[in-house]
Amino acid sequence: MEMVRTPDERFENLPDWPYAPHYVEGLDGYDGIRIAYVDEGPADADRVFLCLHGEPSWSYLYRRMIPHFVASGARVIAPDLIGFGRSDKPLKDNDYTFHFHRNALLRFIERLDLHNITLVCQDWGGLLGLTLPMDMAHRFKRLIVMNTAIATGMGASKGFHAWRDYVANTPNLPIGKIIARGTPHLSEKEIAAYDAPFPDDTYKAGARRFPALVMTDPGMEGIETSKRAAAFWSNEWQGESFMAIGMQDPVLGPPAMHMLKGLIKGCPEPLEIEDGGHFVQEWGDEIAVAALRHFGDID
Repeated sequence: MEMVRTPDERFENLPDWPYAPHYVEGLDGYDGIRIAYVDEGPADADRVFLCLHGEPSWSYLYRRMIPHFVASGARVIAPDLIGFGRSDKPLKDNDYTFHFHRNALLRFIERLDLHNITLVCQDWGGLLGLTLPMDMAHRFKRLIVMNTAIATGMGASKGFHAWRDYVANTPNLPIGKIIARGTPHLSEKEIAAYDAPFPDDTYKAGARRFPALVMTDPGMEGIETSKRAAAFWSNEWQGESFMAIGMQDPVLGPPAMHMLKGLIKGCPEPLEIEDGGHFVQEWGDEIAVAALRHFGDID
C-alpha cells in the first residue's frame, strides 16, 4: 500500500492546538501504517473520552471539548483516522473501506488497552464508532453522540446525495472551506488548520472516498455490521448516553438524529444547538460542559 505522510511543519502554530502528537505503528493487519492521536490527561484516570472525528476533518475538531474533559480529571484520546490529520494517508481511493477503518479502531483501542470509555463521535466517527462497543462492550461505559447515523442501507437525504455528488466531481476538495460553510465563526487561521493535513490533492484520497462508502444502498460493505450495532444499542446497551444536535445540519440534522435517538436504549432528550451546523463540535464548549454535568462529572 503506497502512502504519504504530511510534513510536521504543516501542524506548527495551529490556533488552540497545543497538543503533542502520539503515534502507534504496526497494529495487527496494519504493518507500516502510522496512526496519530492526542493523549491528554492522567494516564491512570478513571475515565477515558475517546473522541472520533469524521469526514473531512481531523482531531483538531475536538479542540473546544478536550480542555473540559481534561479539566474534569479524565484522560482524552483523540485519534486521526487513517487518511486524515497526522496519520498516514494511503494514496489510492480504493484502499479505503468500511472494515479497513473499523478494524483499525478496534486494534487501536486494544493496543492502548482503553477501559471505562466514553465514546464521543460525530459523522464518520459515529458511522464507525457506533459499531465498536458491541464487540468490546466491557470497555465502553458512556456515549456522547452528535450529528451522525448508523447506516444500514436504507437510503439517505437529498442533502447527502448532493454532498456525495459534489465530492465525486471535485478531486481537489477545498477542505477548510467545506468545514467553514456551516461554521461561520471560524477564523482564517482555524480554516487553515483544517487544510493543514492536506498539502495537495494527493493527500486527499480518504476525503474523496468516504462519502461513497456511506451505506445508503443494500449490499454495501458494512451494512450487516451496522445492523448488528443497531440491535446492540437498542437491546443490549447498558451505559449512559448524551446526544447533541447541530440543528442547521442539512445532512445529519434533526430527522436523522431523532431516528438515532430512537435506537439508543435510554437516550435522553438531546441538547439542541440552534445555530450549530454539521461540525457541531465547533460549538463544543457548550456541549462538553452539558455532557459532563449530565454524567455528574462536574457540578
